Order: sequence, then C-alpha cells, then structure tokens
Amino acid sequence: MQSVIHNATRIVVKVGSSLVTNDGKGLDMGALARWATEIADLKRRGKQVVLVSSGAIAEGCQRLGWAKRPKAVHELQAAAAVGQMGLCQAYESAFREHGLQTAQVLLTHEDLSDRLRYLNARTTLSTLLALNVVPIINENDTVVTDEIRFGDNDTLGALVTNLIEADSLVILTDQQGLYTADPRKHPDAAFVHEAEAGDSKLEEMAGGAGSSVGTGGMYTKIIAAKRAARSGAATVIACGREANVLSRLADGEAIGTQLNAPTTRLAARKQWLADHLQLSGKVVLDAGAALAVREKGTSLLPIGVIAVEGSFLRGDAVVCVDEQGAEVARGLVNYSSEEARLIMRKATRDIEGVLGYLIEPELIHRDNMVAL
Repeated sequence: MQSVIHNATRIVVKVGSSLVTNDGKGLDMGALARWATEIADLKRRGKQVVLVSSGAIAEGCQRLGWAKRPKAVHELQAAAAVGQMGLCQAYESAFREHGLQTAQVLLTHEDLSDRLRYLNARTTLSTLLALNVVPIINENDTVVTDEIRFGDNDTLGALVTNLIEADSLVILTDQQGLYTADPRKHPDAAFVHEAEAGDSKLEEMAGGAGSSVGTGGMYTKIIAAKRAARSGAATVIACGREANVLSRLADGEAIGTQLNAPTTRLAARKQWLADHLQLSGKVVLDAGAALAVREKGTSLLPIGVIAVEGSFLRGDAVVCVDEQGAEVARGLVNYSSEEARLIMRKATRDIEGVLGYLIEPELIHRDNMVAL
C-alpha cells in the first residue's frame, strides 16, 4: 500500500493537544520545530499545507499554573486566550527558521455553517496558500461554548479539509492508529492498516477520549475521516511522535491507518452539485458559452451570460440554461443576482470597473459546476 499523501497536492495536517503540549507539560518546542521542518519539506515538493493545531487551552492551563483542565466554560475560554498567545508565537518562530510565513486563523463551527462566512474563510485560506503562507488554524475557543468540549479539533480538521477542498487529511495523534479493539485491554487486537472511511465497523472499533489533556479520542478521528470523505478526501491517522512522519508519508510509506474515500474529490463534488441542491436562480447563456460549458467543461464567464433570473446570493446554486431554455449545467455562483445583472455581457477585465471590486474572474468556476 502506498500512502495517499504521496500524490496529494493540498493537505490538512491536524495535531492534537497531547502532542503539542507534551502531555500537558507545556509547549513541546522540539515537536513544533520538527513539524515545521517536515511541512517545509512538503512545500518544497510542491504541496500546499494547512495546519490545524490544538493546544491553546492546554498551554493556557500550564501558564496559569492549573494542574488539571477546568470544566467551567469561562475558565476554558480564559485559558484559551492566554495559551493562544504562546502557541502562535511558537509556530511563527519554528516556521521562520525555514523562511516561511505563517498566518493565524481562528474559526468556529458557525463560521463554517454560515454561507457568507464560509465563502470568506475559503477565499482567505486560498489566498494565503497562493501567497505561499502556512495557515495555522485553531478553534476560536475564547468565544465558543459547546464546541470547546467536542472533538479536540478533529472535526474542525475535517471541516477545513472540505472547506479548502484538500486531497487528504492527516491526523497526528499519540497513538499508532486504529486497532480492531483497545490494545490496552485486548492484547490480541489487530492493527487496521487500511479501510474505507464511513465503514460502520470502524466506529465500533474506536473508543472514547484518549487523554486528560485533549477531548478527542479515536472515535472522533473516525468520524472526522467520515466527514472528510464526503468531499472525496482520504484520511491518515498516524503517531505524531514518529520520526519524519510527514516526509515519510509524502515518500509514499504506509504509516498509521489510512481511511480511503469511496469517491474522488471532484467526483464527490460533481455528484453533490448534480443531485442534492435546491436551485436559487437561473442564468441564460449565449450559444458560445453554452457550447463551451457543455462540451469543453470550461468555467462560465460573465461575458457569456445574456440574462439573469431569480434572486440569489454569492455561493448559492443556480441552473445554467441555453437560449432555448434547455439545462446546460448547475453550479455555485461567485456573485449575487444583483451583481450578475451588472456584469453580464462584460469581459472579466471590466468587472472591477463595474462593481468597484473583483471577487473572482468567473461567474461560476468549472470546479463548482457540473454539466448536464
């Protein structure tokens, strides 16, 4: 078996609290330096990497002299606020040694469930990656409540994987991977090298929270893999204390547990677009644009649109029809209906002059569109 990371071009790496803080003893500067070195290696190979890191609450508890993770939400939020300062500074210093810029991005689940905030987050992360910056994402624990007690950022890692349409999610933990049963209780438990994400048997194998430092366990990692697979991304669960684990995965070495997605990223997205969307509006294409979209699979530019019907917002699903009213494609639109009416029949170079800003050069990008 070859690791999926070998051929992946966009990767989300998630590291847990126990690794980041050396089981709650304080930030493990050596571990952070190793990951920075390995991520720099991945970037030299042409891969884009987003890092999702836990550890703010654990670091805050250490700085405040608290021996145990508190249960009161206000105390957890205070610890997060204190710890995030040290976490951000430590990562910035580690990556600077390799000439890499980093960016702190704090997200909540609400950011990823609200359409406009979701799109803004996606655009920001895409821009950072294009600028060769390493985004370092953490849950905004200073303002969330329920999320602060759930998942140890495993779920967030999966949601970010879907958000940026990554090829793979790597979850680094203090365990080797998934076993058929808890090896601490069942010495005969077999190691799971490879399986399909979403297999119900995997959830039965996984246990609860793994340590007193974090809140996740193997179960949340299995669920995260299932979420990531919905957009066609595979997940690798591996031990973050393995030497050169990320570089070895990029070499193709099979490390940890690999949970494959049943469909490819693009196929999953196309199927979702074709079958599961309520359409908010309609755009009518001229003959040339209809042919290009239907036959060549190109993006839809504003110049090819001759009419806009209905009311929709950026990110909504619309149907594209030809001049005879036949469906050509469905897709997620980059501009609202009001904006689309202003820029239709206009060249891409004229969009900024008409609107005063440019969100995207296309009205609908080909990756967000399925021809019918």
